[in-house]
Amino acid sequence: MISVVIVGTGNVAQNLFQAFDKVADVEIIQVLGRNENHLAFAKDKVFISTDFNKIPSADIYILAISDDSIGVVAEKFKDSNGLIVHTSGATSLETLSKCNRTGIFYPLQTFTKGKIITFDDIPMCIEAKNEKDFELLLNLGKTLSNTVIEVSSEQRKILHVAAVFVNNFTNYMYTIGADICTENNIDFKLLQPLIKETAAKLDDLTPYQSQTGPAKRSDQKTLHKHLQLIKNTHQRELYTLLSNAIKEKHGKEL
Repeated sequence: MISVVIVGTGNVAQNLFQAFDKVADVEIIQVLGRNENHLAFAKDKVFISTDFNKIPSADIYILAISDDSIGVVAEKFKDSNGLIVHTSGATSLETLSKCNRTGIFYPLQTFTKGKIITFDDIPMCIEAKNEKDFELLLNLGKTLSNTVIEVSSEQRKILHVAAVFVNNFTNYMYTIGADICTENNIDFKLLQPLIKETAAKLDDLTPYQSQTGPAKRSDQKTLHKHLQLIKNTHQRELYTLLSNAIKEKHGKEL
């Protein structure tokens, strides 16, 4: 049995709580946060607290909090004998340097307010200072995910950059597509099968192999027609920038 204290009240903390709450080999000792109202998701299930001066004993303390808060909050655990880990993709392990035992427990996934997801297929990226703590994190990760992998702080930062491109930037493209549909009285749901198939292709092809579209084909006529149809200046600039990037990767510039 691995005992855990979850620190945080945001999307990652809530998803980890819901996931660990279903695991027989993990005991959630406490959920700790600064705002009692934000701890409602764990109320009546485990002990909740806003008092960082009375932290119970546990095997692992998971700091599922904002990147800017990690260093400050970690100081509250500097005298603890437990393993202190954070869940950030962009923050170094050294941010926890004032603690005795430190590690990383980074779920490589997007977490959205109000949406609880399963961890089975989420890569859990872990890192620790020593072998004993690494084994503890490995065992904890395996209670949730089928993929638990050792990733260094430098590799994790690079992974996080790549994740911004494939998730955050891609979702912003969806937002533009939805805006264009709305402005022209078209149901955005008509594009959802296309979105799903675009992602599904990556099960069998590399992103480079699965690229399609007028820019990849060097279809100048269609590209210029699209630019004429796009009235929003920002959208036109993005269309040109992205089309040129695709053409540079696969052919000539627009």
